[in-house]
Amino acid sequence: MVQEHSTGELPHYNLYINGEWQPATNGQTFTVYDPANGQPLATCTSATTHDVDRAVTAARTAFDHGPWPHTSPAQRAEILHAIADALEARNFELAEIESRDAGVPLRKTTYNDITLGLEILRGCAELARKHPYEPLPWNELPTVSWNFVWREPIGVCAQIIPWNYAFCMAAWKLGPALATGNTVVFKPSSLAPLSTLAIFQTIHELNLLPKGVVNLVLGPGGEVGEYLVAHPAVDKVAFTGSTEVGRKIMALAAPHVKRVTLELGGKNAMLVLPDADLDLVVDGVLWGAFYHSGQLCEAGSRLLVPHTLHDTLVDRLVERVRGMRIGDPMDLETDIGPLISERQREKVERYIAIGREEGATVVVGGGRPLGDAFAHGHYIEPTIFTGVRPEMRIAQEEIFGPVLSVIAYHDIGEAIRIANYSIYGLAASVWSRDLQHALTVARRIRAGTVWINEHHVLNPHAPFGGYRQSGFGREMGRYGLDEYTEIKHIHVDLMQRRQGRLWWDTLLPE
Repeated sequence: MVQEHSTGELPHYNLYINGEWQPATNGQTFTVYDPANGQPLATCTSATTHDVDRAVTAARTAFDHGPWPHTSPAQRAEILHAIADALEARNFELAEIESRDAGVPLRKTTYNDITLGLEILRGCAELARKHPYEPLPWNELPTVSWNFVWREPIGVCAQIIPWNYAFCMAAWKLGPALATGNTVVFKPSSLAPLSTLAIFQTIHELNLLPKGVVNLVLGPGGEVGEYLVAHPAVDKVAFTGSTEVGRKIMALAAPHVKRVTLELGGKNAMLVLPDADLDLVVDGVLWGAFYHSGQLCEAGSRLLVPHTLHDTLVDRLVERVRGMRIGDPMDLETDIGPLISERQREKVERYIAIGREEGATVVVGGGRPLGDAFAHGHYIEPTIFTGVRPEMRIAQEEIFGPVLSVIAYHDIGEAIRIANYSIYGLAASVWSRDLQHALTVARRIRAGTVWINEHHVLNPHAPFGGYRQSGFGREMGRYGLDEYTEIKHIHVDLMQRRQGRLWWDTLLPE
């Protein structure tokens, strides 16, 4: 693990400002805990508002007076590839860091999280090679002129990520910002900052970026994050997190009319059509609902099933869930790890209680796993509700845990109405043997991503983001890079003389 120095037996991590690891001005720290057992993993410096000022000033100076915004696309691509190569050399170390930090099973971080993050960085590197010039049609009115679009970096970008999927989110925030020539002040969650720290340590060791291009501040979102978002020298904010906090981000950014990208909550439907392959659906639904213990914004938390298939499918899901192994994230045999914190577990338990009070039935799970191995971690059983009505709170509100609500429907029109009956619109999946029919249904679902016979799979070249209160703007691919650029239209007159400019004569007749 990367570390600046140790305090006792625990590694300690500082802020990264203007190319140097630095302590906070007041010496305040916080502790990062292992969600699997409650043991401390590390201590981190907690930034003050003065430290945020220093980080923003470094980024502002690097953008306004440094070479990075003017570095060629090819050079930026080479640097991003070098960062990805250096991180790939630490693949297994990074997977272990992510597993311990966030409670994610090692099987997941090893085979998916780190690999996807690296692919996202490499995708941004290749997109960085694209010239910022975009031609426009020739214009002949009022006379012939050459017109084109020139894409330029926005400036100083504040980037804030949550604790889940931290390595990947850091990659899909940093990658497009750097590929387009911006400078960054980055803030990870205080609950799981260690994989982000590893990325910054790698960047520091490579020493390929000019000082001040990337900066890292640590600390609570309510203080450090809000001050960073509202900072007058920040040009753009990119935030991933809850819709509630997203609303605050918008309000804080409004006085300076900052560009904002928000990737927020979801209450995502998995819609099983009558002709679906149930062998595929059983594992696909559980993958969609319980991957990362349901702590993903695009997790499938509502299962829409034809009433004729309801009992059969539920029985098969229950049987499969009972065979899933809850345990230590560092054990490759573990299927389900802990939730990130005791606060998150209590939230999930409150929603399970609410579901019961609303009249839904728990058919599997619903409690904490028993045994000494679970005594000090934030574990909860994967839970399935039946008898759920679309208007119930467990079918409307984001729980962010391993809780699946099964809703029966009678026809496709009703199923689509239920799928769209939400304040959110992040993702959905459709399950069917008839791909043409599935495509028709997918187009009627109001969501930013719709998978067919799949869930969760993120494509580094495809846009990711939501409709409605799931946010706006897109991450990843060329769509993600565009979010970090200003669009400048340049008009070049090809007439090259005063004579004949009749439109000028409307003010200044010859």
